[in-house]
Amino acid sequence: MATGTRNDPYGNYNFMVEIDGITQAGFREIVMPDASVQVIEYREGNEPTKVRKLAGLTSYGNVILKWGCTDSHELYDWWKLSEQGKPERKNMSIILLDRERNEVKRWNVYQAWPVWYSIGDLDAEGDEVLIETLEITHEGFELAD
Repeated sequence: MATGTRNDPYGNYNFMVEIDGITQAGFREIVMPDASVQVIEYREGNEPTKVRKLAGLTSYGNVILKWGCTDSHELYDWWKLSEQGKPERKNMSIILLDRERNEVKRWNVYQAWPVWYSIGDLDAEGDEVLIETLEITHEGFELAD
């Protein structure tokens, strides 16, 4: 019996983020955005028992970045612009890598800007890395070719 080639799925642990003008390495976790299309139900008067479904607005969930606290302030400075009412929109890419660190998938995120920032808890008895979190809204994403 002949066997086909095996096509293993990619791991979720090898990734990078590129943000226009910001250099930041070592993200611990990325919560990927989701997308949904609103369903509009519509009934025509001449079809009293049938509901038609139409596509409405598309909405996108936020991207959440988590990383170990370092002396870099670039993401915090980007957040501060939003806090001051002057959000700076940037394009970004989330890049999935294979085991050899070759790019295998890229999601481009458009017109992104921070909407929430958090610093992890401090604990004198702890031994974990301090984690910063940035939540980013955007106007859409797509899988790059």
